[in-house]
Amino acid sequence: TLAGSRINADDPPATVDATALARLKAAGAVCLGATNMGEYAYDFVTANHHYGATLNPHAPERSAGGSSGGSAAAVAAGLTTLALGTDTNGSIRVPASFCGLWGFKPSYGRLSRAGSFLFVGSLDTVGVFGRHVDDLALAYTAMAGPDPRDPVCWPAAEDDPELALPPGSSAAVDTLAGVRIARLGGYFEQTAAPSIDAAVDTVADALGVRHQRELPHPELARTAAFAITAAEGGALHRNRLSRRSEDFDPASRDRLLAGALLPAGWYLKAQRFRRWWQQQLREAFRVVDVFIAPATPLLAPSFTEEWLSLSGRRLPLRPNIGLFTQPITLVGLPVVAAPVHAPGVLPTAVQLIGRPGSERLLLRTARVLEQLGACTAPVVG
Repeated sequence: TLAGSRINADDPPATVDATALARLKAAGAVCLGATNMGEYAYDFVTANHHYGATLNPHAPERSAGGSSGGSAAAVAAGLTTLALGTDTNGSIRVPASFCGLWGFKPSYGRLSRAGSFLFVGSLDTVGVFGRHVDDLALAYTAMAGPDPRDPVCWPAAEDDPELALPPGSSAAVDTLAGVRIARLGGYFEQTAAPSIDAAVDTVADALGVRHQRELPHPELARTAAFAITAAEGGALHRNRLSRRSEDFDPASRDRLLAGALLPAGWYLKAQRFRRWWQQQLREAFRVVDVFIAPATPLLAPSFTEEWLSLSGRRLPLRPNIGLFTQPITLVGLPVVAAPVHAPGVLPTAVQLIGRPGSERLLLRTARVLEQLGACTAPVVG
């Protein structure tokens, strides 16, 4: 309920659980507590101005990612089996990549957000971190279903009751027979570390992927996601900005102020592009069932790093951590972040991206990768 903020600390305690939490409790989950996050979810590194930075269990001088960094770090360190997070522009997939975990962002509207503190209502998605694919599936099944408290939450598909993959059951590689998988190229190949390209190679080789495709103008999709995020986030916090601007993290305050001043025409243009982008992806999924792409353009950065070198360009680091996650978020696609660990380097993750409603297929794909040993999430230590 803090949402990583100082301002929310003045609110009275919550009296009703979030729907996702209530459903996990009903399924037998034991809830341990809250975790740190970037203020109001507007952060990719969880360097919280009020409550301190979340350290990466693999390298404490480095970021655990954000904005759901505390949840990812807790799972990576073995403090808990599962942790909830939210994803607006990559806030589950980025921490999963930096901490070497499984991260699951379902389709927009699949899980109720009631009781969570929204950031961008037209993008926000509740999801989960875990060390095993079965755990992701079980948690998702427990939380899924319509909820009158969240008007965008849509009914589960008919096959969702079968989604929870029984722990320990067999799943041979041929369960993916006929599944069309392709690697995203072009825009999604501009990485800053060879180990990230190697991780995508590892996943592609394990799945026997031989095809590569490019999407039209993903850079514009990312720009549209930026504009929508800024405008909706700024509008949400307009009153707080006018009354208590000094109580914001200066970094998030400046971005929210900029969003509150964004011309309405820019927001409308971004929404029109969003519709066009949705149509382009619908066409792409006519010939591909699952796309694979890196989750982040770099490995977990240190807290002192400010710049990113990418394709010969020097870019501000923090805004560009979501380079590969933001275009996918724009139209609410489901994604599993599949962790790849290699000797001598920090972990990373590869996005498994599907059409809306393809959660079961993505989890099947993830489980094959887990059983082949290509993607694992060992406890740090």
